[in-house]
Amino acid sequence: MTTEITDEYVQEQLNDGLRCIGCGAIMQVVDSEKAGYLPLSALKKSIESEELLCRRCFRLRHYNEIQPVELTDDDFANLLHQISDSRALIVYVIDVFDVTGSEISGLPRFVGQNNPILVVANKVDLLPKLLNKNRLKNWLQSELKSQGIKPIDIFLTSATHPQNLDDLLDVIDASRQGRDVYVVGVTNVGKSTLINQIIKSGTGVQNLITTSRFPGTTLDRIEIPLADGKQLIDTPGIIKRDQIAHVLADKDLKYALPKNEIKPRIYQLNPEQTIFIGGLARFDFESGERISITAYFENNLNLHRTKLSKADDFYTKHAGELLTPSPKITDTTELVKHEFNITEKSDVVFAGLGWISIPAGVKVSGWAPQGVSVLIRKAMI
Repeated sequence: MTTEITDEYVQEQLNDGLRCIGCGAIMQVVDSEKAGYLPLSALKKSIESEELLCRRCFRLRHYNEIQPVELTDDDFANLLHQISDSRALIVYVIDVFDVTGSEISGLPRFVGQNNPILVVANKVDLLPKLLNKNRLKNWLQSELKSQGIKPIDIFLTSATHPQNLDDLLDVIDASRQGRDVYVVGVTNVGKSTLINQIIKSGTGVQNLITTSRFPGTTLDRIEIPLADGKQLIDTPGIIKRDQIAHVLADKDLKYALPKNEIKPRIYQLNPEQTIFIGGLARFDFESGERISITAYFENNLNLHRTKLSKADDFYTKHAGELLTPSPKITDTTELVKHEFNITEKSDVVFAGLGWISIPAGVKVSGWAPQGVSVLIRKAMI
């Protein structure tokens, strides 16, 4: 006998903490500006069809629209901090194309000093195929150590094109030792895509959790039961405000977040030459001997070389046209300069956008929009 979906029945379900299966937010019918909102009439249909999606997730899934919600960065951090009271395996998902931007500062403090951390390095398919995987693991080990993280293992994978998913599931199952599993990471590292692949592998259900290019798609923890009564829990992505995605219009995110293997671009530069990275960033070779540099960015993002002496005027004249995309129009679209003296082979990293590999013994500058980090790290490749 089918249950009649009355207003009273819906209210009972809401009182029990009904959650959106796409983002994990608690469903509500009162405030359209807050997370989990769905009009009452639509919620009745969702309950009847057993596809509980809030209006935000429905529009994101079917129309690729994004609606802002009122959650703050502190809200995300507080949700993650709850893990420290649990006995769990922490699956820390990072983006190998944006390792620095994937960092969760103070992760062991958030998730508990005694909870083991398994690092899953996602999007490995974006890196050049000739890259030695053992060397990449060693490089990641060094980067994680600088974050105060000693993982029990580092697993390389691609959630979008999984080839070793069964191996990852075996590693997770062996490592959790009867514990719950919390999947953590910053926005856009592919956490929800990875969990969707796990769900699909186990149940055949596709795209249960809402995924997109937009930062902050998962709004609350999403719990997925495991065979032994424990749970695999997808947590909200911590939003890193220093990433390029936050100064881009939605239509331009595709230029910052690559989908396919990156094709390195090599340039021979003389001192006092500049490379513009679309209209989003800029690299200046200020002084040193003639060098060879290698740029790693989304393949469709145009790079343009010019003289350093003409760079300011060139940007003013061509930003948004020849130099595209450019940051969202705010009070200013000027780029901010960061200077570096390079003492070893290094990468100049533009947070969330890509990097340029350069040799030792040179002075360079990286420019990016206000608030977007530009930094130096030991060369990955």
